[in-house]
Amino acid sequence: MSKYHQQTSVEVMEMLGVTNLGLNDYDVQKRLEVYGTNELEEAKRTSTFAVFFGQFKDLLVIILLVAAFISFLLGEVESTIVILIVVILNAILGTVQHVKAEQSLDSLKTLTSPVAKVMRNNQLVEIPSVDIVVGDLLYLDAGDYISADGRLVEVYNLHVNESSLTGESLPVAKSTAPIEERQIIIGDKKNMVFTGSFVTNGRGIVAVTAIGMETEIGEIANLLNTAKEKRTPLQVSLDHFGEKLALGITIICLAIFTIDLFKGRELVDSFMFAVSLAVAAIPEALSSIVTIVLAFGTQKMAKENAIIRKLYAVESLGSVSVICSDKTGTLTENKMIVQQVFVDQKVIPHDQLHIENAIEKKLILQALLCNNALERDHKEIGDPTEIALVKLGKQYNLDELIVRDRYPRVLEIPFDSDRKLMSTVNQFNQQTIMITKGAVDVLLPQIVKIETSTGILAITEEHQNKIEEMNRDFSMNGLRVLAIAYKGVRKNQTIGVEDERDLIFVGLLAMMDPPRKESKSAVESCIKAGIKPVMITGDHKITATAIAKQIGILKDPSEAIEGYEIEGLTDQQLQEKVQDISVFARVTPEHKIRIVKAWQEKGHVVAMTGDGVNDGPALKQADIGVAMGITGTEVAKDASSMILTDDNFSTIVKAISNGRSLYTNIKNAILFLLSGNTGAIFVVLYATVLSLPVPFAPVHLLFINLLTDSLPAIAIGLEPHNKNTMKDKPRDINTPLLNKTFTTQVVLEGSLIAISTIIAFRLGLSTGDTLTASTMAFATLCLSRLVHGFNSRSIESIFTIGLFTNKFTWLAFLIGFLSLHAVLFIPSLTGVFEVATLSGGQLSYIYILSFMPFLVNQWYKVLFVRRK
Repeated sequence: MSKYHQQTSVEVMEMLGVTNLGLNDYDVQKRLEVYGTNELEEAKRTSTFAVFFGQFKDLLVIILLVAAFISFLLGEVESTIVILIVVILNAILGTVQHVKAEQSLDSLKTLTSPVAKVMRNNQLVEIPSVDIVVGDLLYLDAGDYISADGRLVEVYNLHVNESSLTGESLPVAKSTAPIEERQIIIGDKKNMVFTGSFVTNGRGIVAVTAIGMETEIGEIANLLNTAKEKRTPLQVSLDHFGEKLALGITIICLAIFTIDLFKGRELVDSFMFAVSLAVAAIPEALSSIVTIVLAFGTQKMAKENAIIRKLYAVESLGSVSVICSDKTGTLTENKMIVQQVFVDQKVIPHDQLHIENAIEKKLILQALLCNNALERDHKEIGDPTEIALVKLGKQYNLDELIVRDRYPRVLEIPFDSDRKLMSTVNQFNQQTIMITKGAVDVLLPQIVKIETSTGILAITEEHQNKIEEMNRDFSMNGLRVLAIAYKGVRKNQTIGVEDERDLIFVGLLAMMDPPRKESKSAVESCIKAGIKPVMITGDHKITATAIAKQIGILKDPSEAIEGYEIEGLTDQQLQEKVQDISVFARVTPEHKIRIVKAWQEKGHVVAMTGDGVNDGPALKQADIGVAMGITGTEVAKDASSMILTDDNFSTIVKAISNGRSLYTNIKNAILFLLSGNTGAIFVVLYATVLSLPVPFAPVHLLFINLLTDSLPAIAIGLEPHNKNTMKDKPRDINTPLLNKTFTTQVVLEGSLIAISTIIAFRLGLSTGDTLTASTMAFATLCLSRLVHGFNSRSIESIFTIGLFTNKFTWLAFLIGFLSLHAVLFIPSLTGVFEVATLSGGQLSYIYILSFMPFLVNQWYKVLFVRRK
């Protein structure tokens, strides 16, 4: 298809075998057989059944299933049932979250039945766009969505918005002239149109050259299929954690098995005891707890305008170190707004014009008259640059329709891309005038006079130099500049393009697609959090760098490059250069994927934001793909991990803060689970080495794993977000969860719980009753772990973060405390849970000993842990 833009429209029609009469029914049928229908091949959506079974691939889940099988072989049916319930619950939660996310996505989609106007059998007919074939003559009018790629054969002031493909917000003026260059980007193919774009002005006729998967959008769909999704940092961490945990438990169980054999215990009994300990040591609830905490996180984020499509993406946000953001519609408002006005030899901000000033008012009036755009009921119709002029008028209570009614139009000379001018003839204050607007470089040579506050003067070289200087300054700051001029004409004079001369200059209007109000503060927050924001856009370098400077992404002009420069770099060279670049302009979808990959190869977690079809492949390649929910295309949404329902860049910053807090909470919950289990292992190991009675019955460990572990761990996972998280640098994803520091903390905190439990066990043994000793050990281990839930809320002291800031920890403690006492005091339960009746004194020892690890922990945190 790359050759079509180089050939004349006549040559293209000959190649396609079509005439001005269009295709006949026989041609259409033959071409349908050759090219197929005009639709994209949709990737097969994973079934709910497959998603459910996919939840069992996690290593920790596999370990739990092995534990369940071993428990079954040991005859511990209760443990087997509980483990299976936990694992299945985890799978159901993950599946429900996936289905809910897909439903949220579906609710954002607008159901449409697109149609197209084509010439067939010498008649203009309307057909479903899916029935378009190569060679069809497609007729386009203002407001039409373009349903196929094609070469223009006729144009009448045709302007097409291609922002979904190129990222550029301004419509492209189209022509039929052939283009000599062979390799050019989509945005420069002025004689072609593409699927997914739409007509903003004018009309045209297109010879269809590609449909379905052969279109530019089809190529992007292929890129989406080849872009690979990455596992999130938490998934990788939990996999490594599972491997280390399995290894650690195996070593401990082998040690106990060896000690038992050395002590003279039977081989089978020693093996069974070691396996029982392994089952007790595995934190069965971990996968469920992580899933529940992440699910709660997605609910919170949904309330803050972020729909999470992939559960683990919540935590990945907390690891993001680079945000590659599209410009148009993401960092900017995706609409043109007049920023500066040059009138009467001075520059005036758009909101500081004085309507009572005759020249300033004349400039606005003439900008509204030489204009076909209008705004009604919050709907904008027309070219975005003309809509910007309409909005300027509304700032000063000048309604375009009222103004046009007061100063009626006599005729119009439409804009065309060759002239770069538009003119209208209007009745204006008892005289007939011709108003001309257009590019400064084209209009300035036709100007002979200039309107000033002292009257209409002959234009001098000084005046011309001033106008050129202002045009240059505006352009260098990424502004698009229009000049307005006029002249008097006779009432019934025949007007043509040859009359666009001998004009009187009124002023310049400089406009741009401005940054969103919140973009600058959001970028600043990212930089403070150690996150590098990068702009990737299909727009021109000057415009991109101007916006990037305004919002703080770009500090030095050398940090900006264009797509053609990327073409000349190998992947290795791009990796070396990428960290020094903040703005990538005039890029293609292929460039975007290469940029994202280059950052990932440097060890960064990359978030890619965007709304266009052209963003889809890079969104999928990125660690976190963030699509816009309002302006975003369905391709972008389908490729993303997260969808912003408010299209607000600052929502990403909130999401990153949430992700960081969630990771911290999950890590604290894992610390809580492992330190408690470590305490239990140490107690069993102590009893085994000293040949003491078994301290816990299987039902005790079952109770602890189900209740004492799960509820406080979930509560810790729901800890309120720490506002200071965005002051830290992104965490290193290569640092394992079970590192030396974390393991040391687990062992130390587990040792404190073990010491208290061993003392209680010894006190119970001193009575001479093994059941009392077992009961005291069980009650102390259970209660100390419940109290330990408060310790694990934060690295800081509970008195620093607030004793009552997490109501869930108190609820978990209360439920666990009451359940434990129900087991200890309700007669029907004491037999089931194999506990003895305890005296008041023994209960007092249990309370004191259970509270001791908490006191030691808090004493250390108050003295040695500094508040962030």
